[in-house]
Amino acid sequence: MSDDNSEGSDRNVDLGSTRGFGSNLEESNLSGSGSDSDSDPDDEPNQGLFDDLLSGEPIFENKEVLRPSYTPHELPHRSDQINKMATILVAALRGETPSNILIYGKTGTGKTASAKFVSKELESTSKKYSVPCEVEYINCEVTDTQYRVLAQLANKFIEENERVIETQIDSLEALLDDLDEYDDTITSDESDPDSETTASDVPGDDSFVDDGVAETTEPNFDANSSTDLESGESEPVNRVDLSTGDTVDLTSSELDSPVETGGSDTVVDDDRSSAGSETEGDTDRSHDDDYEHPLADTPFSSAADVEDRIASLEADRESFEEVPMTGWPTDRVYSVFFDAVDYSERVVVIMLDEIDKLVEKSGDDTLYNLSRMNSELQNSRVSIIGISNDLKFTDFLDPRVKSSLGEEEIVFPPYDANQLRDILQHRSEVAFKGDALSPDVIPLCAAFAAQEHGDARRALDLLRTAGELAERAQAETIVEEHVRQAQDKIELDRVVEVVRTLPTQSKLVLFAIILLEKNGVHSINTGEVFNIYKRLCEEIDADVLTQRRVTDLISELDMLGIVNAVVVSKGRYGRTKEISLSVPIEETEAVLLSDSRLSDIDDVQPFVQARFDN
Repeated sequence: MSDDNSEGSDRNVDLGSTRGFGSNLEESNLSGSGSDSDSDPDDEPNQGLFDDLLSGEPIFENKEVLRPSYTPHELPHRSDQINKMATILVAALRGETPSNILIYGKTGTGKTASAKFVSKELESTSKKYSVPCEVEYINCEVTDTQYRVLAQLANKFIEENERVIETQIDSLEALLDDLDEYDDTITSDESDPDSETTASDVPGDDSFVDDGVAETTEPNFDANSSTDLESGESEPVNRVDLSTGDTVDLTSSELDSPVETGGSDTVVDDDRSSAGSETEGDTDRSHDDDYEHPLADTPFSSAADVEDRIASLEADRESFEEVPMTGWPTDRVYSVFFDAVDYSERVVVIMLDEIDKLVEKSGDDTLYNLSRMNSELQNSRVSIIGISNDLKFTDFLDPRVKSSLGEEEIVFPPYDANQLRDILQHRSEVAFKGDALSPDVIPLCAAFAAQEHGDARRALDLLRTAGELAERAQAETIVEEHVRQAQDKIELDRVVEVVRTLPTQSKLVLFAIILLEKNGVHSINTGEVFNIYKRLCEEIDADVLTQRRVTDLISELDMLGIVNAVVVSKGRYGRTKEISLSVPIEETEAVLLSDSRLSDIDDVQPFVQARFDN
């Protein structure tokens, strides 16, 4: 029993020795702490794994500048398109509905970056001029159904409405606090004897008016003779003239006589009386200036009105219901979205990136509803910006949607090599340290990207990857060799991503081609692929498509650049496709086998029919 306890205590001591990251570093730096026999090299917390990597000087100053998600403060060679967007959207700052905009262009031509840049400027300017204007961005490649688009928009506007209501309630509660403070101040002023002299300060007559003279004794007691003034006898009372500071003797009978300012029976002279009245007037005016009523410049007439407004806002907040990502009828989602948008007066710009993906997946119902909203909205106005890589996607739209959506069209042409060089130069000044780039790096990156339809995104990825490879090699400068290595790496990464996202049937066709290549078959024809494909489908219990459909899948793989399929004529035997792989076999096979359904066919060696090649 004692052995177990001692063992447990030893375990506790060991755990306590690792009480924190900082303490471990501190203890490891202490000379002579612990013995060599007690330390196990495998258990040491710091093996120098990252020390060597951190020892070199970093090449990057700000790597995020080279990522596609970054929106720069300046977009070279896109000023014409940006200015055109601005001239259309400026109507929102006047409280009007801007025209809908469709933006076309190939991948990497600056469409999204330019639209986001203009949107950011629009929102900042609307705040400057206190004009309610909002821009909501949705990537339709991710949010690709009508339900998801409407639900995401509805929840964004519900969140914005709740934030506005919270701000308004805080302001109204502060107004109630000011109102309570104002009432307390007025009440305290009326009860303060020093704030204003009243008739109750003088005994025997409630109609006494301040005559500019202050009494120096208790009201009912003569300090000189200790005679009780309540007996009615006329005794002297000492007072101080406020205007001169002299002591004045007044009898109680004089005090009992009414004083009328400006009349013949006035005890004090006209100058002092007028001075007193001027002082009183000045006091009233300063009182009005210091204690302006909190509701003076508001639409509320009483505290009850403010409380009613708070209750109404809280009821509105309680009525909001967040839309779940699934489960509601679409018309209910649309109704919630409509009410959320129309809750307050504002102009809303909805930016739909990759809008062609939404139309391809869900049809044009979403665009029809959004483009027709303004005819029903009471408080707000909605405008749409659609961004697409497909110049022909509008051919599939309903004519009514096409006419209302494509009111303005802006085309973004591809960049040429010189323009790409300017873009890379502009970004590299912020992304890298001073002399991290050799002179031939940016021109080479621009040349590689210009070969692929002027894709600025590809050029930025190439430059960033070249910098990462140089940094991993602990090189001080990025050179041409790093750019070429980055080109190969990006190409492989692109293939991996494309293959990974293929449908299962396309993966089976590709896997059949890989197995044929690994078995030494060259110039593979469609029939051979189909035979192997059928056996693979049997292995994983998948549906077998027709040979015609398999031929279509091969054409799709050819279009993606994964295989190379060429139609050749066999004379009287007809025509066939000769197929070969365009990607590395080992890497592509590894990606296919990472699919859980295809992992079971790792060891399948299909029979390959012998043939006589001409």
